[in-house]
Amino acid sequence: MSASKKVLVVDDDQEIRELLDEYLTKAGFTVTTAAEGEEMKRRLALGYPDLILLDVMMPGDDGFTLCQYIRKTSDVPIIMLTAVSDEMDQIIGLELGADDYIAKPFSPRQLMARIKALMRRVKSTEEAQQAAPATPKAIRFANWRLETASQRLFDLEKGKDYELSGSDFALLMLFLTRPNEVLDRDTISFATRGREAHPSERGIDVQLSRLRQRLGDKGTQQRLIKTSRGNGYSFNAEVTYEE
Repeated sequence: MSASKKVLVVDDDQEIRELLDEYLTKAGFTVTTAAEGEEMKRRLALGYPDLILLDVMMPGDDGFTLCQYIRKTSDVPIIMLTAVSDEMDQIIGLELGADDYIAKPFSPRQLMARIKALMRRVKSTEEAQQAAPATPKAIRFANWRLETASQRLFDLEKGKDYELSGSDFALLMLFLTRPNEVLDRDTISFATRGREAHPSERGIDVQLSRLRQRLGDKGTQQRLIKTSRGNGYSFNAEVTYEE
């Protein structure tokens, strides 16, 4: 892993901060730490890292609040550090724009696997954008228009626009580049997290639900993202490109 990759660890537990600092530094990262939200904000004011490890349970602003704060200005990859038994923490974190989560206690090897997977996803997305000068300026489908450079989604009927997180943009682009094709959970997980889907995790379900809600494609009105029982999901819309 390149030494230029910067990781910010935000956790109120000093022992965890020191252990992660030591381990990630040995792995070749440049590491900074913060014990709470205000310190995190001061760190970010000096420049955003390549990845943030963000604990959920902290005094003052919790990890959910801080995740929302980060997402207002940046799509930097975020891995939430959650309680081992609290699936709700994991779901809420993903709904607020986190890219992945890992439950405490975790092994350094497990954490490194998650970091590398997310970094691969980010790198592959950047390389694909650089290698494809013909990437359309915008993509239209149904009553929506997606601007690929800014990652902004425009509702043409209501005149509103939304900025997508990195993982949500990756999921929508996956569907838009492979419309009417059934995509399994591993394909979706590789595109959004850089790794295979774990059998029991809810992250993909949460992300699909979030995208459906954004597109007004929920409940019995699902017409864009359709579920193929036991196979995966398909995106059913006519897609056009603006050069």
